[in-house]
Amino acid sequence: MHERFLTSGGLTDETGNVAELRTYSPKAEAQRILDMLLQFKEELHLPENITDKLKDLEFTAEKNQVYFPIPFKETETTAALKAIEGLVASCIADLRFGEKQRHIEISLEQTTCFLFQTYLSTIDGLGKYSPGVKSKLKDTDLAQAQSDPYRRMSANLYATKTPNTYFHIHGSLEANTTLAMIGLPPFRPDLKTIDEISDEIESHVQQFTVEELEQMNKERRQAGVTAMKYEDFIATPHGQINNKLPPWAITSLETETPAAPFSQIEAGGRPQILKGIKVLELCRIIAGPCIGRILAEYGADVLKITSPNLPDVPWFQVDVNMGKHAAELDLKTPEGREVFERLLEDADVVLDGYRPGAIEKLGYGPQALVERGRKRGKGYVYVNENCFGYEGEWAYRAGWQQIADCVTGIAWAQGAFMGLDEPVIPPFPISDYGTGVMGGIAALTALYHRATKGGSYHAKVSLIQYDLLLFKAGQYDEATKHELLAKQDEEFFKLRHNHSVDHISGTVLKRMRELYPDLFGEKSPYKETWHSAGYNATVSAVKPVAKIEGVDNSFTRACRPNGMDKPSWDFESEDGDKRLTCT
Repeated sequence: MHERFLTSGGLTDETGNVAELRTYSPKAEAQRILDMLLQFKEELHLPENITDKLKDLEFTAEKNQVYFPIPFKETETTAALKAIEGLVASCIADLRFGEKQRHIEISLEQTTCFLFQTYLSTIDGLGKYSPGVKSKLKDTDLAQAQSDPYRRMSANLYATKTPNTYFHIHGSLEANTTLAMIGLPPFRPDLKTIDEISDEIESHVQQFTVEELEQMNKERRQAGVTAMKYEDFIATPHGQINNKLPPWAITSLETETPAAPFSQIEAGGRPQILKGIKVLELCRIIAGPCIGRILAEYGADVLKITSPNLPDVPWFQVDVNMGKHAAELDLKTPEGREVFERLLEDADVVLDGYRPGAIEKLGYGPQALVERGRKRGKGYVYVNENCFGYEGEWAYRAGWQQIADCVTGIAWAQGAFMGLDEPVIPPFPISDYGTGVMGGIAALTALYHRATKGGSYHAKVSLIQYDLLLFKAGQYDEATKHELLAKQDEEFFKLRHNHSVDHISGTVLKRMRELYPDLFGEKSPYKETWHSAGYNATVSAVKPVAKIEGVDNSFTRACRPNGMDKPSWDFESEDGDKRLTCT
């Protein structure tokens, strides 16, 4: 154990349990970050009466505990975001069910579970890294970018020819282009171990300077990026622009369509604030689908549309597809477009998580929906989620969670926290889930304004803005960092820049299971269990975070793999799914 970190009482108390933090209060910090966010109230166009509801809000915690070995206040920041989500949801509840005082509870443990939920989900008791779990999933890894370890490591952080400088190449879901860019073939069956693979790929990346890699990456429109320190990123023109912006944005697209009040819920029906709202989700992987997952919690009919020709990660569908229907359409064919346009006629919200401009090129971007809204006499809410934001020279660039964490300085800060002079990708795709919450807030806010004022709205969220919010919230104080590090084992301190996401997350996950068993297991109070007809299996997933008095924000159905449903708004109430545990 690294003795320099053994401070503030060490690992355990006199009973052998994990010691709680001595002075730091995660609940108090969540409140402080909430207060900081509410300074952007007008810029974020939050409902005017949202501050009146603050007296109804309560942060709760089973323990005075920080769970992630990360220097940033991930749980506290996301708990503050979840509080805003709950406050906006309560404002919608006033519109739908009448004004009243509603207690809102945000659990820090539940928020923590939300932020690494894909590692807590199970299917027939098997988790992400369990042997045999692939047989339970639909194979949507069309280009073997996930199943082939060599191709998977085309999305990883490596040293470059430039001294003490690192570049995160990212083959995304295809791998061929990125591997060819650095002079490697698409497959290398001769490489048998992850270490062999990492060494081989890094030896090729090290043949290039960061400037050469940036240029080659740009020419091929790949998602790679230089790992920058925070002070260097915010000194770039792109960083300067985005660092001054609020964490997310909502703008008016048109003001001509009339108010679209929420419909009445029949007597005895579940008090879901988004009952009857129809959401078309055009997203893959985590952040974008997480927005749809949140809207499904509040009762929206969320129809996820994916292309039969585009790959997706099979495992992530187990958690982010909770509560949805999932259908396939090829929007590049006349037949697919005809069906999609029929769906659009009845949609209220469109979620777009693709490369900037991709959906516009197909004719279905925000401006195209303005005209459709005018014709039908009812506005739309369009929510964009991307990596680099929407202003600045890099707004066009594609990206994923690791790319955002590298460019903004999160990875360098993680390495420094571990006592290293190199960047390390933080464990778990936390910025994906945090960005999903910002998208959920933006969608709820826009629906509130459409119901009260009419019009159409464009909401924009990005991974880099979530990361920039973490920097604004600030890192833990040194004593808290030392307590976190003192709890880690030797394997944690062996992690380096070129270890895979799976290696880093798996290492941290193993230690967290030992330290915090209450977060894990099929009977965890933070999870719920269903029989999923889509998977023909028992699935468990993390429960919704916000608890709002008098509002039912719980799932109507379990998860299902992409493409199993018809592209229709005819949603069956149960779909053959059955809840096995109480919410």
